[in-house]
Amino acid sequence: MSYRRNVYSPTLAARFSTETQHFSIKPIAFFIASVFFSSAAAAQSTNSTSNNTAQNAAATATTAQNTTAENKPLVLGVVTVRSRNRIEKLQDVPLSISVVAGKELEKLNATDISALTQRLANISWNQGNQRTSSLSIRGIGKQGQTEAQDPAVGLIVDGFNYAYNALSSSFDFTDIETVEVTRGPQGTLLGKNSSIGAINITTKRPSFDPDFNYSITLGEWDTVQGRFAGGGAVIEDLLAWRGTLSVSKGQGDIKNAYNSDESISNKERVSGRVQFLLTPTEDFSARFAFDVQPRAGERTNGRTIYTPTPTKFSNGADNPNTSDASVRLTRRWFTQSPNYNYEDSYLYGGGKNEYNTDGRRPLITGSNGATAELNWKLDTHTITSITAYKDYHFNAVNDEGTPFDIQRNSGGFFNDYKQVSQELRLSSQQGEFVDYQAGLFYLDVNNVAEYQRVWGNDAGAWFASNAQYNTLDKDSNGRYLLINSLSGLDMAWNSPAGFQDINNESSAAFAQANWNFTEQFVLTTGLRFTREERTNRTGTYIKDHGFGAELNPAVVNNVNLGGFHSVNAATKINDTLTIPAGTLGRVVTNPDGTKTLVTDNSTAQLTLADQLANEYFAKTISGAPGDTYASLTAAQKAQVGAAKALRQSQIGVVFDEFDVEPYEKTLPSFVISPTYKWNEKLTTYASWQHGEKAGIAQATNGISNLVTEEKIDAYELGIKSLLLDNTLVFNLALFQMNIKDYQQTSRIFDEYSTTLARQAEPKAVDIYTNATANIPKVEARGIEIDGIYSGIPNTTLRFAGAITDAEYVEFTNSAQPSEDSFPGADPYKDVSGETLPGASKYSFNIGADYRLPIGNGKEFHTNLNAQYNSKYNSDNSLSSYGWIEGRTLVDFGIGIGNSDQTFDVSLIVKNLFDDDTPSTRTWNSYTPANPRWAAISFSGRF
Repeated sequence: MSYRRNVYSPTLAARFSTETQHFSIKPIAFFIASVFFSSAAAAQSTNSTSNNTAQNAAATATTAQNTTAENKPLVLGVVTVRSRNRIEKLQDVPLSISVVAGKELEKLNATDISALTQRLANISWNQGNQRTSSLSIRGIGKQGQTEAQDPAVGLIVDGFNYAYNALSSSFDFTDIETVEVTRGPQGTLLGKNSSIGAINITTKRPSFDPDFNYSITLGEWDTVQGRFAGGGAVIEDLLAWRGTLSVSKGQGDIKNAYNSDESISNKERVSGRVQFLLTPTEDFSARFAFDVQPRAGERTNGRTIYTPTPTKFSNGADNPNTSDASVRLTRRWFTQSPNYNYEDSYLYGGGKNEYNTDGRRPLITGSNGATAELNWKLDTHTITSITAYKDYHFNAVNDEGTPFDIQRNSGGFFNDYKQVSQELRLSSQQGEFVDYQAGLFYLDVNNVAEYQRVWGNDAGAWFASNAQYNTLDKDSNGRYLLINSLSGLDMAWNSPAGFQDINNESSAAFAQANWNFTEQFVLTTGLRFTREERTNRTGTYIKDHGFGAELNPAVVNNVNLGGFHSVNAATKINDTLTIPAGTLGRVVTNPDGTKTLVTDNSTAQLTLADQLANEYFAKTISGAPGDTYASLTAAQKAQVGAAKALRQSQIGVVFDEFDVEPYEKTLPSFVISPTYKWNEKLTTYASWQHGEKAGIAQATNGISNLVTEEKIDAYELGIKSLLLDNTLVFNLALFQMNIKDYQQTSRIFDEYSTTLARQAEPKAVDIYTNATANIPKVEARGIEIDGIYSGIPNTTLRFAGAITDAEYVEFTNSAQPSEDSFPGADPYKDVSGETLPGASKYSFNIGADYRLPIGNGKEFHTNLNAQYNSKYNSDNSLSSYGWIEGRTLVDFGIGIGNSDQTFDVSLIVKNLFDDDTPSTRTWNSYTPANPRWAAISFSGRF
């Protein structure tokens, strides 16, 4: 009975868990050697057979309570991890691992992925919206979201891999046992391979012992958060359950001036999870888990404060700002609104806590999942099967940030994502000369995504060039054209493609073995082969022509859009003849370079032109209805040309659905890691990890743009030690990561746009665009430390730090930052030798916990978590305006409760010192920090 109860008992993680961080490879050799020899000396002078290091975490917790009661320093026990699919001592694992216990997360109400990463060193959460956010480790992994691209940092929840970046950002993680981050390529053990590292989240599992706990938090901005978790036996010794319910409701800190009940960064999250544990025999167990997050809306897009666009480029040239809001909002069309202006309304939104827009709508997300984990214990082996399903829904209906009817869906995005996976693993028992794990893994992903855009009644006045606007705003006929040029137009728009049906299949075989040559020396080896097969069907098209279908171009990229041929702008075809705007026909370039007007409109197209004339100009044409397009004046035809040119510029790239070039390849991963255990208190290791991230089947402007695989080699030297009479866990590592063909947005040749340009002008220069591509070489190197110190009575300190240099070794075609995009500038920029965006050189994290018994079964406690990151560039093009100064975020809690944890009340403050350093910045906007937030939390168990 006791065995079955402990099959899924809580992870043997110490109450005071460790974050293990690592270092760089060159100038710190002397430092690591010093630590090594001093650690060895300290270890030899201490009783190496101390039973403190042999205790498990449960014993550690008991020791903690006893020593605290005696007001003595805590003697640390064993911290355990699951990063290699089995419970092991952290100090024995030859990997760069950091771990934080769920109890520590609960103390400061740390539930989302951002809060989790604040407690794990040298890992960053790159905030976007629920779909565009990403994780990076050691400064690597920040990038624009591509739907067909694998995450650089894997996320694993209860042994199940999330293969899509968006799955990490939309949920609260509650009822957590431990969170671990493992750095470097993973895959010879952990389900889906990941190229930079992985976060492994383990939730509390069902148990036959009854356990129920709750917390209710009431905070600023009308915040209410409720957490409930509990379970126990359904049928004693046969079936147990555990359920979790989490509810988060609250306003954001930035209000809508047009509707005070709307705010940016609001929380609307409800999620539930139920698990069942079946143990029919001593040798078999099955865990079934089901989770659901009903669809709900949060306003996470648009957390932007606009600043004046600089009037000069970096070379001193004047910036005309022709497409900037400073020009658009001074047009008569928009100045008719007496309560809205560029300076006070658009730039500053009435202040940092208010924005002025009527249509910034919530982003809708939702998810469902199911997992079946089966374990068979044989004489000397264990067979594990994990079958899992996860889906994700995302729908964004955005606004450009003004109260005008410009974009009813500015960059809206809809996708339905599904993944199914199966892992089968064989594990030998530990303690033999060779203990190993081997398995098979399969993952099938389908992601149907549509990037949508819908234009409103004011869109024409906003997107028109100065010349187009001045032509159309002259009279009522032109204004009618200006409205209908874009109003109601609905497109599956090109960014990089309006519609994508993505199918990714991964099949893998993997194995990893520990060769126990002696009790002191162990060699870990691992190998994986992953077969990646990826396809993508894509297209860009008009879904609804809106009110101005007659203004469509006739043909774009051989796609018939139903309009008639006319010259949109006055065109000179030889030295003596200029074709006026609005002239029926089209200008073509002859083989000798001369140009000719071709009047090849069909009868139906000429009829459409006449209908247009009657619709927009009937009252001004003599004879009224029944007149033809030819009856229009030159000025009226110019207005038609301006309206058609405006519409065509917004329609942009159009192409019929097609299957892009598929990606098919077998990718290797491996690890070689020797470990030497000098004694119970000192372990050293080295490792070489190689991993590869699958390529991307994608299109850029209707042309296949296959991205090849990313290849990573990571090297580490590390020390893991227990010092100062077992009161200090201190771990250190040097690391070097070499990446070839790094996947990131860069400037690539735009075959589509160049071809169109040369149809009009054979000598037109090459045109470039931004798209995901391969960067030749990237490196990251540094030094990381982490540890725990308990030498102060009643106090435990967790600390971690890193010095990291992450740079482009070779990257010659980066996008030009805005300040360098002056007329005549090169289409791309060489940033070789520059630091990667989002990469801080220095980072540090400290967590402190103080507990003091005060009699009558009561306990006073206070705890703190502080995270520091030095300055970094938040702009992917490395703009000089993109630098973010170093910032420190401090979360703090203080409270009193029963020693048996049956009741507790705490004050929790996030961003205690109200650090207002922005998280991102461009040359004309920034994203403000989340301000200080305070709450009262009531919790307990029964």
